[in-house]
Amino acid sequence: MSTASAPPSPAASAAPAPQVFAVLSQSRAQLERQADLGGALRLAQWRNREDHTGYERPGHHTLSVYLHGGQDVRVVGERSPQDAPHGEPGTFCILPAEHESQWQIAGPLRFVHLYLSDSAWAQRIVRLLDAEPRAYTLAPRIFGQDPALARWGREVSALDWGDTAQRLQAHELSEAALDHLVLMAAQPHARERALHLAKGGLAPAARRRVLEQIEAQLAAGQTEGLSLAELAAEANLSEFHFARMFRHSLGCSVHGWISQRRSARALALLRERPSLSLTQVAAHCGYASASHLSRSLRADLGATAGEWRRAAPAASSA
Repeated sequence: MSTASAPPSPAASAAPAPQVFAVLSQSRAQLERQADLGGALRLAQWRNREDHTGYERPGHHTLSVYLHGGQDVRVVGERSPQDAPHGEPGTFCILPAEHESQWQIAGPLRFVHLYLSDSAWAQRIVRLLDAEPRAYTLAPRIFGQDPALARWGREVSALDWGDTAQRLQAHELSEAALDHLVLMAAQPHARERALHLAKGGLAPAARRRVLEQIEAQLAAGQTEGLSLAELAAEANLSEFHFARMFRHSLGCSVHGWISQRRSARALALLRERPSLSLTQVAAHCGYASASHLSRSLRADLGATAGEWRRAAPAASSA
């Protein structure tokens, strides 16, 4: 079996590879390129043929769009009745974190993958649906057809992921595709499942109060009110129980959530208020300095504040 020989992109992450990526790396599939987009998102482009592989509860979500081929792919796994009987260029597959399937690839196939974590999914559920993330899940889809997702696959595959500005365009396109996916494909769990999960996490009212406090403090550029003790008090819980229940509800730590929301606010200011200096953006978002802002954005979103600002016109017109 051949393994992926393509070098990682300049933005490739040192974090452990998503399991679907790791499985493909040990198959006959060949990695053409990859890019860490930040924000718990990673892109990879593959080609494959005459292969058999499978996924067992990978622990992260995968969006796949076929670029070439797909007619000779056979799959055993959960299917949606509205999906096509076979793949073709432009069809998409959704492999949720708990997904299991076996795949048989005959003819040549090229495809692009977008990997995202539970916390990245949870943020979208809260932001777009104002809902309890554990009560929603990605529905498995095999050979689905959707013009917006097909367009996403074509557009990100046409970009140079090694170029900072174009990689940031890929980030923007992928964020929009995932927002579309939330509204299109998120399906509530059965009521019994949602109630069972709710026993281990924050009550809806407490979750809403805590998240509103976080957003209000970030909007004011304040760090006060964001400590574990202060947020636990807002939820009327001890720090230990609050931290555990927050992670169970939202898929990440309190610190991780605040860091991602602060980065998102900084990115919005860089796009929408070009007259602000980087120092002013940092102050508005509660960063200690412009350099602190840039280091955080590179860690969370894959590029410095200056790179995001320079790429903003291109990204917004993509």
